[in-house]
Amino acid sequence: MKTTLAKDPGADRAWFVLDAEGQALGRISVKIADILRGKNKPTFTPHVDTGDFVVIINAEKVKLSGKKEEMKLYRSYSGWRGGLKEKTAASVRERHPERLIQHAVKGMLPKNNLSRQMFSRLKVYAGEVHPHDAQQPQAV
Repeated sequence: MKTTLAKDPGADRAWFVLDAEGQALGRISVKIADILRGKNKPTFTPHVDTGDFVVIINAEKVKLSGKKEEMKLYRSYSGWRGGLKEKTAASVRERHPERLIQHAVKGMLPKNNLSRQMFSRLKVYAGEVHPHDAQQPQAV
């Protein structure tokens, strides 16, 4: 039997749209990460970027279970003494609701140069309107 290697699809990548309204943050992030990596295809190869584009709408209406809205913290450290900033999920949702999904998906991708290419194909929008109608995205 011969081993076939997947090729980078280049411009022939598919576009998918997901509605995050009422969906649990972790569960929808797993679906997004799998599509970005190409794990939903039979030609999945870990070292080749075979993933597709993903458009997320209604990111502001994603659901967090339990007390995560007040208890979950997003931390950033500047590198300087006293430079640790902590924000709750509620404050992040208030100012930048798309960052909740982006942060969750980024943590589920592998930590290498390939994941940076995959992450650049994720498009997240707080409302229902998105500028990618010309690509005719398929609903998931």
